Amino acid sequence: MKTDRFQAFSDGIFAILITILVLEFHIPDYRPGHLLTALLAQWPLILSYVFSYFYVGTLWLFHHDYFNMLQRIDRNVNMLNLLMLFSITLLDYPMSLVADALTTGNRQDMQTAFIVYDLVALFISATFYMMYAYLHHHQNLKKPGISMAFYDAIKFDPVRSVTIYALAVVATFWSVWLGAILLAGGIIFHFLAYLRMSRQLEQAKGGAH
Repeated sequence: MKTDRFQAFSDGIFAILITILVLEFHIPDYRPGHLLTALLAQWPLILSYVFSYFYVGTLWLFHHDYFNMLQRIDRNVNMLNLLMLFSITLLDYPMSLVADALTTGNRQDMQTAFIVYDLVALFISATFYMMYAYLHHHQNLKKPGISMAFYDAIKFDPVRSVTIYALAVVATFWSVWLGAILLAGGIIFHFLAYLRMSRQLEQAKGGAH
């Protein structure tokens, strides 16, 4: 399969997911003259949406730039991509759980919500690792000029993020807020890893000329 159809399908899934995320917003119940108070009470939803949007956006940037280096797609890449997209589409559910749990303020509920989010994020990172490993062993799918040094520079990023989310799960049992900080740190790590991957890819392309 050519990469154009592969990218178009994946972009469509990302677009639908981002649309679904924003559909979580609803006009709150409020008494006349108290709309501002009702809107401010929605801060958990806004916060969880902002982080989830940033997360999905970063994953899309990863997906776009990483798979742009391929010249063709085989059946296994398609199957791994479907698994990866499946894991990413799960994000809307833990986002809603976190927003609801933060609204109620119940510690057990917040623990459960954050752990579910951590596990989904860990699953996503694991699927990226599987894709990285597969493409590393099938260099013929890549465009000419993409060196092994590019993979060597980024191959442990999914493992690092899996580690962060696993630590977040453990930490959440002792401190909800420490777990939340680690979860946010994992999402921020993805963005920093993307910037580094993008630079490495540009260097790889430049070295091909």
